[in-house]
Amino acid sequence: MARTIAEVEARLAASSPWFDPNPAKMEAAVALVLREVEGDVEALFIRRAEHDGDPWSGDLAFPGGRIDPTDADGRAAAVRETMEELALDLSVGRPIGRISDVLGHAESIRVSAYVYAIEGDPPLRPNYEIREAFWSPLSHSDDPARQEMRDFTYMDHTSAMPTIRLMDDSRAPVLWGITYKFMDDFMGVIGRPIPFMPWEEADL
Repeated sequence: MARTIAEVEARLAASSPWFDPNPAKMEAAVALVLREVEGDVEALFIRRAEHDGDPWSGDLAFPGGRIDPTDADGRAAAVRETMEELALDLSVGRPIGRISDVLGHAESIRVSAYVYAIEGDPPLRPNYEIREAFWSPLSHSDDPARQEMRDFTYMDHTSAMPTIRLMDDSRAPVLWGITYKFMDDFMGVIGRPIPFMPWEEADL
């Protein structure tokens, strides 16, 4: 059960993540940014700004976005997007691994995640795309009291989805969808699995 950056890095090094070799209609990359605090590790999340017509408007996610033709690879895209969205330069941190790619089933999308460790409390300056950025202890992600099923509607189809309540405000959005899948995989890799939820009902 990893509770330090060193333990997380060792678990990631021993894992065998899956990388999708097939082209997708849209390819994106995100950064799972971690920092060590007393007794635990925290992960960096963003809350997207709300925009009409955006199906992910207001959602919680990792910093990141589409891979542009000018990006050398997915990692370069994750680094660029993190800088654009939060003014956070990941060169001050250290890449410590990857987790498996996630495919979006509702659309042809592949998202790759790159894990970084940073120290201290770097300033975060969200741009117009981001409503806020915050750190969440991993103890919130593996807390059964913060897990619940909620109904979400996308493309006129409603499904019950597993979620995590990362923020203490009951009115705040919950973590779900692709980013939930990343956290589900990551927490399993580091020996702190999220309590089981019925994935067979989900159509992300």
